[in-house]
Amino acid sequence: MAKEKINRREAVKNISLSIGAIGVSGTIIASCVEEKKEEEKKEPVQENLKGNINHAACRWCYQDIPLQEFAEKGKKIGLKAIDLLHPDEWKIVREAGLECSLATDTFASITDGFNNPKNHEALQSKYHTLISEASNAGIKQVIVFSGNRNGISDEEGWEHCANGLDSLVKHAEKNNVTLIMELLNSKVNHKDYQCDLTPWGVNLVEKIGSPNFKLLYDIYHMQIMEGDIIATIRKYHKHIAHYHTGGVPGRNEINDSQELNYPAIMKTILATGFQGYVAQEFIPTYNDKLNALQEGIMICDV
Repeated sequence: MAKEKINRREAVKNISLSIGAIGVSGTIIASCVEEKKEEEKKEPVQENLKGNINHAACRWCYQDIPLQEFAEKGKKIGLKAIDLLHPDEWKIVREAGLECSLATDTFASITDGFNNPKNHEALQSKYHTLISEASNAGIKQVIVFSGNRNGISDEEGWEHCANGLDSLVKHAEKNNVTLIMELLNSKVNHKDYQCDLTPWGVNLVEKIGSPNFKLLYDIYHMQIMEGDIIATIRKYHKHIAHYHTGGVPGRNEINDSQELNYPAIMKTILATGFQGYVAQEFIPTYNDKLNALQEGIMICDV
């Protein structure tokens, strides 16, 4: 009988331990489920994107993040491409599963551009090489700049740009590359820049008259110079091959801390039939810069 009591006590003890183990296991399982839910929340957001906008980002805004890391993490939050990459960076991005949406190189100058004939020979030689390299790498767009006025009139600027770009546009046509000139503001960021109004750029596009020369419409810059963003896009969209974003004022995040209605602007761009890239070009203020980029992507994902 004593032995039976001992066995019963052992049995009760074992049952208690088992129940305790089950309780602990249940807690662990519940914890794992919660962790899995949290992990699911952190899954790449591109699965939840609508797919109407081809999202890109400008490299210079994230220079403190190594390019490979930026490309890999950028892809997870919805990027398809990265803007303003040099030739030695193209392969890194491609191996991460992204495209270079806009090629450049160290010689490309905002201030010393095609509106000054003195710059033509050097720019033509270097851009000729860049266009060929971009084409060989499957990159479709290369950025160019008008340069600062320095006393050059609008009429002279159009003439000089057209002359300086003529041979390069023909080379681009043969290589399936589009040269795009960026519209920049001359009020705040780029004093004296000549291609600072959409009509000026449009006149140059029409003067050159090639499907391989178009404009980069920077929404931030043109809000400062002209405003009337949606009406301008509707009117001139055929002359635009690429878009950049940025909050006004300040060129920071494009959320409701600034004055532009980016969802409405994106819907307008889509309504034109645009199939190119929209690149985020704001300077992040968040501690987590990729979180700021993800927010921008989601705001533009209409």
